[in-house]
Parts: sequence; structure tokens; C-alpha cells
Amino acid sequence: MNSIKNVPARVLSRRPGHSLEAEREQFDKTQAISISKAINTQEAPVKEKHARRIILGTHHEKGAFTFWSYAIGLPLPSSSILSWKFCHVLHKVLRDGHPNVLHDCQRYRSNIREIGELWGHLHDRYGQLVNVYTKLLLTKISFHLKHPQFPAGLEVADEVLEKAAGTDINDIFQLTVEMFDYMDCELKLSESVFRQLNTAIAVSQMSSGQCRLAPLIQVIQDCSHLYHYTVKLMFRLHSCLPADTLQGHRDRFHEQFHSLRNFFRRASDMLYFKRLIQIPRLPEGPPNFLRASALAEHIKPVVVIPEEAPEDEEPENLIEISTGPPAGEPAVVADLFDQTFGPPNGSMKDDRDLQIETLKREVETLRAELEKIRLEAQRYISQLKGQVNTLEAELEEQRKQKQKALVDNEQLRHELAQLRAAQLEGERNQGLREEAEKKASLTEARYTKLKEQHSKLIATHAELLRKNADTAKQLTAKQQNQEEVARVKEQLVFQMEQVKRESEMKLEEQSDQLEKLRRELEAKSGELVRVQQDLSRTEQSGSELSSRLDVLSAEKEALSSAVRQQEADLQAAQNLVQEKEAALSQEQQRHSQERAELQGRLADKESREQGLQQRLLDEQFEVLRRSAAEAERILQDAVGKLDDPLHLRCTSSPDYLVSRAQVALDAVSALETGHAQYLTSRSDASALVAALTQFSHLAADTIVNGSATSHLAPTDPADRLIDACRDCGARALELVGQLQDQQAVQQAQPDRVRSPLQAILQLGQDLKPKSLDVRQEELGALVDKEMAATSSAIEEAVRRIEDMMNQARHASSGVKLEVNERILKSCTDLMKAIRLLVTTSTSLQKEIVESGRGAATQQEFYAKNSRWTEGLISASKAVGWGATQLVESADKVVLHTGKYEELIVCSHEIAASTAQLVAASKVKANKDSRHLSRLQECSRTVNVMAANVVASTKSGQEQIEERDTMDFSGMSLIKLKKQEMETQVGAWAASRPVPPLGPSSQRALLSSARRQVRVLELEKTLEAERVRLGELRKQHYALAVGVGTPAEEEPGLPSAAPHSGTSRKPPLAQKPSVAPRQDHQLDKKDGVCPAQLMNS
Repeated sequence: MNSIKNVPARVLSRRPGHSLEAEREQFDKTQAISISKAINTQEAPVKEKHARRIILGTHHEKGAFTFWSYAIGLPLPSSSILSWKFCHVLHKVLRDGHPNVLHDCQRYRSNIREIGELWGHLHDRYGQLVNVYTKLLLTKISFHLKHPQFPAGLEVADEVLEKAAGTDINDIFQLTVEMFDYMDCELKLSESVFRQLNTAIAVSQMSSGQCRLAPLIQVIQDCSHLYHYTVKLMFRLHSCLPADTLQGHRDRFHEQFHSLRNFFRRASDMLYFKRLIQIPRLPEGPPNFLRASALAEHIKPVVVIPEEAPEDEEPENLIEISTGPPAGEPAVVADLFDQTFGPPNGSMKDDRDLQIETLKREVETLRAELEKIRLEAQRYISQLKGQVNTLEAELEEQRKQKQKALVDNEQLRHELAQLRAAQLEGERNQGLREEAEKKASLTEARYTKLKEQHSKLIATHAELLRKNADTAKQLTAKQQNQEEVARVKEQLVFQMEQVKRESEMKLEEQSDQLEKLRRELEAKSGELVRVQQDLSRTEQSGSELSSRLDVLSAEKEALSSAVRQQEADLQAAQNLVQEKEAALSQEQQRHSQERAELQGRLADKESREQGLQQRLLDEQFEVLRRSAAEAERILQDAVGKLDDPLHLRCTSSPDYLVSRAQVALDAVSALETGHAQYLTSRSDASALVAALTQFSHLAADTIVNGSATSHLAPTDPADRLIDACRDCGARALELVGQLQDQQAVQQAQPDRVRSPLQAILQLGQDLKPKSLDVRQEELGALVDKEMAATSSAIEEAVRRIEDMMNQARHASSGVKLEVNERILKSCTDLMKAIRLLVTTSTSLQKEIVESGRGAATQQEFYAKNSRWTEGLISASKAVGWGATQLVESADKVVLHTGKYEELIVCSHEIAASTAQLVAASKVKANKDSRHLSRLQECSRTVNVMAANVVASTKSGQEQIEERDTMDFSGMSLIKLKKQEMETQVGAWAASRPVPPLGPSSQRALLSSARRQVRVLELEKTLEAERVRLGELRKQHYALAVGVGTPAEEEPGLPSAAPHSGTSRKPPLAQKPSVAPRQDHQLDKKDGVCPAQLMNS
């Protein structure tokens, strides 16, 4: 009986683990729990396990939709700690989450910015950190969206960096500036955190300190990569641009380097970071970008995150397999299916349950294996990271060895040059040899020694070249840059020039020696001739002469041999010179070809530079033209408001107009400076564009406020002010029109706009109210005087109302007495409420003065806050005036000499005046003040009493005023039609808006009240005319039916179907109106029967 073969589908759907909906629900639940645990109001760091679950969730759903769906509902504006932890989690999700997270976060940039701006305006310690953190997150999102080659983790290879930078020097320059801005945001966050923490190391072990320090782990990871990339880019910029151009970049890098080094040093000294992250140490000084070889000395900072210790929690499934009870729970808990329907087939299980249990066991086995694989993978990753660090260290060592070999090579080359110079100096300083053989032997010995030294140097140089080649083979081809090629080329040219100079000097020296030997030979020959002549003349001295002749012959032979030897040396030197000259001619030809090629490249580069310069000028003028066009639209809109009828209701004060005109005049000076700079250098229009933008807005604001000020000014000054505004707009439009024409920019004269602006400024100063100046020390006495005068006016008003009530009881009776008593009673209640409000306001005022003046006197407090004091005096005067006017209006109504509308308007004015008094008192009051609460309650009571006065006045008006009996029985059809048309004309005239009275600063309040009374009267007349029109149309219809069908006429009036009411225009907004009685509410004494309304 308990076995059920066909299980209902809705029961099967309740079993978890068998549908995607269940998996999605479990995923959402897990993410919600993790987000709520990670982002809370506890002042403690975010736990890594909760953040890891959120990050894994982004990889699971390939985005951050679920994260933002829950994060957007967090009450971030209510808690600064909650906002701080939200920023920390969002930073981790951006770094380690799925790549699509970046695009999802882009949609919520406005939310992130609003949170930062909200807490930036509040004086909260965490709030200031949240403001800085949100700016960092917005900068991070913008940077990675603009440069998708860089992932959010900022870990890319050097090849990717070079590819992202490109070959255009402008792109490299811009990328470097953006990375500097990125680094500034990171360092600003770290400085803000350290500024709020105590310098003691023990602060990092407290939960409050750890809550602030936890996000700095991601900051350290970002800064290490940004520092490495900026170093690479700076070396590349210095290889392409002059050093003077990059002076600002170097200064900014040095400042960031010292801040980053200080940040890493302070973080390394804290115990909190020692167990969580291995912070690299930067060198003592920044890299020398002026020396290209300093790039080999740069070591990339590597941040290592130690392997995390296993946390005390059971592992969770990324994909839910089953939500049944765990193995540790007792077996008493049965399946939901078994609880509902009982166990199937007694105690036996079906195949589906067996398969589920088998799958569960397999899943547990796979889960254990997966955990082992994960641990082993983490171990392998840590080992590989260690190997990578070792290889990088070895690579840096090889770079240092290569640099050292290059330095040694340079030193050896320098020594070789010195030896060659010494050789030339020694050969140059050889004197005349006294004997040819000695000189020849010395020369041969010196030449042999130099040749041996030269061969040694050549061997040493070849060995160094082999070492250099071996070292160069170990490096990649990308590390051989254009600078080394140029240096080698210059060295070859220098060696060629040096060899040429050596050969020429040696040739000259040998020629000199040969010439000297020739002269000596000629001298010896002459001497030999003389000796022979002497020998012929002195044949007698045979023995002496023969011996002397033998000596001379031997000397001749020696000299001849020396001459032959010198000739042979000279011939060898000439051959060597010829070879050198041939090599030199070939080298000159090759250099001439290279020179021609370089000159062609230089010409192409100059043409490109000229094209780029012209393009820059065109782009700068296009920016100026667009800015001028936008300024023209702004000014045209402002000038158009001078003739806009909708702008007639806008008003402004002369003080504000003077301030705007003064600022506009300053903008004209800036515009003149920017225009002069642009004419000097048309390649930079930034100053002119900025000045033009500011001038257009300020000039348009001045024109609009001048028009608004003229609405409250007398006729003549208003006309002059409007003319000045028109003149200003015309000259400004002429100026921006000239700036849009490239030929007319030179003739533009910004100073022509100054004269109309000065005229507007002068008119605004003339329109300032010339009120009596009250000295600052008299403000305190004036406040007390006005408050006392207001209280006296209210007391007098209450007394007069009581007297009027007594007179009304004697002078009237019946309905009029009832109406007068009701109106006067509501006025009395209103005066009592106003009196209570003034008393409470006086108490609150004393409280404000006592709490705010400190050691100063009451008069000094009022003088310090003169604007607030003047507002309080104005509000008090308005309340007293309203009470007086209310009593006078009530007196006239009771005596039947006034209008009910005046009483309604006075009630409205009193409500507005009391609201102004409450607002003036609330400005300086404490929000927790007991007197302020009472004052607000009194204000609400005054509003209620004023509404009662209005209601009693309207009801009394309805009771007293009687409608004229509308008898149209004696009128013909033509007269009825004529009356109907006249009624429509009267209704149209009554519905027209009330023309504004002439504004005057002395009668503004009274004029406003009169206009309101006039509006109420016209509305009442309009309603009466509409009712009359309806009655006329009824009678017209009745007569038209009677004339059209005379056979059907009855002795009585014609009957027609009743309708719900007459059609009428909707009442004016915020204007009280009295609804007319409907047709079915008319009784027989009105003389009109209900009829259907027909529109012809």
C-alpha cells in the first residue's frame, strides 16, 4: 500500500540537485552569504575565504552580475566601514575575478562615484578613506578599459608592454602619463591609511588597524608592476626624446619613487604584512635615465604571496550535487519524499536512490582527489615562482656581467688609443740620429716592440670580442638597441679617422727622415769632393790621405747602405700609405652613400614634421572654432532670453548682477591674454579655449541676470540695462564669430566687450537699494526691538478682534452674526498660535545666542552674523505686518466694507511669514534643540489655523452671498443668443492672467497681496460667468426645440435628460476656487429646470 509507482512531477521537482534552477538558487544563496559576511559593519579585515568565494563566483558565471545585484542593495551610505569593506572586496574582484567583471563594473561607475562623493563631504575617518579609494577604483576601471592589453592584475610580459606602447612616441608619452596618474592614486590611498594609523607597530595587530591595512596588499601588488612598467617606458622615452623635454617626467618619477620606497619600507616593518605578503625592496636611488646602460642594472620588483594556511571550514561545492544531510548527521532525518509518502516498497530502495548514493560516493572521491590536485598544484606553483625568481636573478647577474665586459672593453680601447698616441709621440720626438746605423737599429727595435705590443693588444681585443660575442649570444635580440649600433658606428668612424691620421703622420715622418738623409748624403758627397780635390792637390801626403780616404770610403759605404735601407723603408711606407688610401677611399664612398641615405631620411622626417606641424595647427584651430561655436550658441541663448516672454517672471538682485559682471570682466582679461598667446604660438590654443569657455558662460550669465534684474527696476534704468545687455551680447557674438574665421582671428579685439560689461556693472551698482545703514552694534538692539514690536502687534490684534466680536454681537444677528463670529473666532485662534510661535522663536533665539556667542557679547554675536540677523528682522517684520493686515481685513469684512478675498490673502501671507521666521531661526539652531521642536510644532499649528481662517471665510462668503435669480422666460431666442455671446466674452476676459503691477521695492509686499486679491476676485467672477453661460445655453436649447417643433409644444417647460454637470475649465494651479453647483442640485426656486447641454 505504501509503494507509489508514479511519483508526481511537482514532487520530483522539489528534489535538489536535479535541475539548473536548483543549482542557480544554491549559487545565489552561497554568493549572498559570502557577500554579507565579507561586507559588514564590523571593524575587522575581510576574511580571505569569503572574498575567494565571491571571486570564484565571478569565474563561475563569467561576470559580476550576481555580485552587483546584491551589492547594489547594501546600505552603503549608512556606514563608512561598510563602504570601506565594499571597496576592498571590489578591488579584489577586479584584480582576481573574471575579465568580464571590468565591463560589468563600468555600468555602475556612477554608483561608485556617488558613494565616494557622499563620504568625501562628511567628516568621517573611514569616509575620507572611502573617498580616496573610490577615486582609485574609477581610475583603475578607466585605465584597463582604455588599455585592454593590461589585465586588471597588471601582470604582463615585457613583450606585451612594448606592443601596448607601440612605436609612436606620442602614444608612449601618453601611456607613461596615465601610469603616473594610476600610481598617484595608489600612493595617495596608502598615505591616507598611514596618516590615520599610529606609528607604533602594535597598531597592525589590532582589528581596527588591520581593517584599514588589509586593502594595501592589493595596492602593493599594483604598485610593483606599475613601477617596473614606468621604468621601462622612461628608458624608452629617453632613447627617443631629448633629456630637457622629459625633465618633468623625471621629477614626477623621482617623487613617486621616494614615496613608493617609503611605503614599502613602512609596510615591511609591520607584523601584519610579514605573514601575508613578501614586499620587495627598492634600490637606494632612482634609475639614471640619462645613461642607457643603467637599464641593465634595473631589477624588477617581485611580490610573493605565501601559501595560505588551511582554514577551519569544510569545503564547498562550486556546483551543487546534492543538498541532502551530510554524513555526520544522524540517520533519523529522512528524505522529504519519504516523509510525505512513506518509504517505497517497504524498506527497499529503488534503482534511482542507489544510483544517487553511488554518484555521491564518486563525487566525494573526486572531491578528495581534486583537493589533492589543488594542493599539489599550489605547491608546484610556489616552486615555479621560486625558480622564476632564481632565473630572474641569474638573468640580472648576466646583465651585470655583460655591462662589466662592455666597460672593460671601453677601458682597453682607451688604453690602446693611449698607446697609439704614445707611439706617435715617441716617433714624432725622434731626433736626428748621429749615426745612421744606430738610428736604424733603434727604430727597428722600437718598431719590433711596438709590433709585439700591438699584436698583444690585438689578441686581447680579439679575446674580449669573443667574450662579448658569447655574452651577447645569451641575451635576446631585443636588448640590442639602436644606441649600441650608433655607438659602434661612431667608434668605427673614429678608428678609421685615427688610422688615417696615423698613416699620414708616419708618412710625413718618414719623408722628413728621408729628406734629412738625403741632405746628409749631399753634405757628405760635397765633403768627399772637397777631400778628393785636397787629395789631388796634396798627393805628397799619401799615407795620411790614403788612410783618410779609406775612412771616408768606409763611411761612404755605410752611408750608402743607410740610404738604401731608408729608401726601402720609404717604399714600404708608401705601399702601406697607398693601401690605407685605397681602404680610406672605399670607406669614404660607403660613408657618402650612408650620408646620402641619412639625408634622404632626414628630408622625409622634416616633411613629415612639417605635415604634423600643419596638422597640429589645423587641429588647434578646429578646437578653437568648435569652442567658439559652442560659445556662440550659449550667447545666442542668453540674448534670446531678453525677448522671451517666459523670462519675464524671472528676477534677480543688483548685488548678484554686480558680482557676475565683475567676474565677467576678469574673464575678459583672461580672454585677452589667451588671445595674445594664441597669436604668438598658434600650435597651442588651450589657454584661449579655456578663457573663451569661461567668458561665454559668464557673459551669458551676466546677460540673463541683467535681464532678470531689469524686471524689478524702474523703467529708465531697466531700459538702459536691457540696452547694455544687448550691446554686450552683440559684441560678444561678433567676437566669437571672428574667432571662428581663421583669417579674422588676427583682427579679433576682446577688449571691445569690456565697455558694455562695465556699463552693466555701473547700472547694477546704481540699482542697489539705498536703505538706511544700520551699524553692526545696533543689530542686537534692533532684533529685540522688532521681536517686541511683533509681540505688541499681535497682542493689539487679539484685543481688536475681541472688540470687533463684541461689536458684531450688538450690530448683527442671524446668519451674518454666525458668519462673523466664526471668522473672528478663527482669526483669534490664529493670533494665539502666532503669539505662541513668536514666544517660542524668542526663546530659541536666546538659546542660539547663548550657545554660539562664547565669550563674546550679544551685540558682537549679532554683528558677526549680520546676514542672519537681518533675515530674522525681516521675518519678524513680515509677521507683524501680516497680523495687522489680517485684523484690518477682518474689521472691513465684519463692517461689510471689505472683501473676503483680502482676508484669505492675509492668511496666506501670515503662513508664509511664519515659515520664513521658522527658517531663519532654524539656520543657527541645533537640530536636537527642544525649542526648535516646539517652534516647528507651532509653525504647523499656525498653518492649520490659517487654513481654518480660509475655510471659515469661504463658507461664510457662500452663506452670505446670494445668487441673482436667473429668469430668462421673457427673452426671445435672438436675445438669448446675444446674452450667451456676451457671457462668453466676459468669461474670457475674467480668465485672462492678471497683468503685473509696477514693481517697487518699497511696496513689494503690499502689491503682492493686492494682486492675489485681484486673482481671487477674477476667479470668482469667472465661475459666476460660467454658471450664467450654462443657464443661458439651457434656455437657448429649450427655445430652439420649441421653435423647431411647434406641434409638440406643451403648456409646461420642455423636459430633457439630466446630465452630471456643466463643462468648465480646470482651476488655476495653487489658486482657491469655489465649485459651482451642479445642474441636478438646482431646485425649482432658481427658476430653471435641468436640460441637456448641446454645443453647436
